[in-house]
Amino acid sequence: MKADELHDPPMPLDPPRPDSVPPLASTLVEAPSAPRPGRRVMGEAALVISALATAATLVLSVTIPPERRLEARRLAALVPAPPPPRTLAPDDEDEEPGTLAEQRARLFERMREDLGLSEMQIDAVRAVFDASPVLGQGNPAISRHPMSRSECRRLRIEAGITEANVPACGGPSMVPLYDPSSGQTAADARVCMDQLEFPNVPCEYPVVHVRASEAAALCRAVGKRICDTHEWEGACAGAVRAPEVEYEWGRPRDEATWYHNLEREKVWAYGAVKNHALCGTASSRTPGCPGGGYDHCGSNTYPAGAFPACVSPLGVFDLHGNAAEHMNMPTLPGELAARGGLGFTEMKGSWFVFSTIEAHEDDCRWRAPSWHETRLTSESSHWNYHLGFRCCKDL
Repeated sequence: MKADELHDPPMPLDPPRPDSVPPLASTLVEAPSAPRPGRRVMGEAALVISALATAATLVLSVTIPPERRLEARRLAALVPAPPPPRTLAPDDEDEEPGTLAEQRARLFERMREDLGLSEMQIDAVRAVFDASPVLGQGNPAISRHPMSRSECRRLRIEAGITEANVPACGGPSMVPLYDPSSGQTAADARVCMDQLEFPNVPCEYPVVHVRASEAAALCRAVGKRICDTHEWEGACAGAVRAPEVEYEWGRPRDEATWYHNLEREKVWAYGAVKNHALCGTASSRTPGCPGGGYDHCGSNTYPAGAFPACVSPLGVFDLHGNAAEHMNMPTLPGELAARGGLGFTEMKGSWFVFSTIEAHEDDCRWRAPSWHETRLTSESSHWNYHLGFRCCKDL
């Protein structure tokens, strides 16, 4: 009962009629009255309520003045209404910072708390951000996210989604990559992948406006590395095959890509039939956005991991929609990131408006042409408002 209800004027002593509930009891439900001695009581619920009401009356008769005893006895016979369904209200995490500096400071704090990063790692992350005038979660002046962080948390709770905690991966929200089609299990994995786009924190917005070279540096800063193209494809399709199967080292890149796409298995992370509605693809582009640029195009992304059905068989989220992702494309065995090298830029997946702007294929094993191609380490590698990345970690 609310405190202010105790100060309402006394109600009539006669019991209220079913069709006329007094204001004092507007949030309560009438319980059966106590039975007279000798009358048969029907139902266990009536017995329990009667006993509680009698006990409450005995206590109240000692502590409440005589003029309030009858009123107290009537109130003791009322049972509180059931509480409303549990919901998560918006909180201070839904308030977007007004400047890029404030946005970055908030992001670094979340990474420290949620990922358990050391001060040395945070300093290394900050150094990469400080060298860029645009690196962050989108231009705060024009970005308009279609879903709040609290709504993302609610959806994950309702779906029973929790972040992975695989000891072998050595960090939260990472899953092992392997090839079940060849009989492998998670115990055979030699690499883990972030479940979410960087910063790999559930319900955080992905980092965008990032060059491929900066993505590789940020992965190193947190003790990981940029993923190879075939690792991303296998994590999406549910089977990470050997590099020797996935690349044709002897062909030029454009020719090798053409043959790969011609013969590829066509599947999406969520299944064999394309369904953009399952992933974060229904956002909008900033009016007047010319195709790119920090000042004109908002990063209208969803919180990472907000679509429970947009997950691969190996447990990786958002491989379609939200932010497209930088990966390393090796053209020689020595350029595999898994072997300590780096090749060329490759953009994987799709982005947050793909339900209305389906600019290219986005099935798991489709490879893009050499769009904006540079060496991955080039200081002039491509960046854009819908382009992010995720990291891998060798075991």
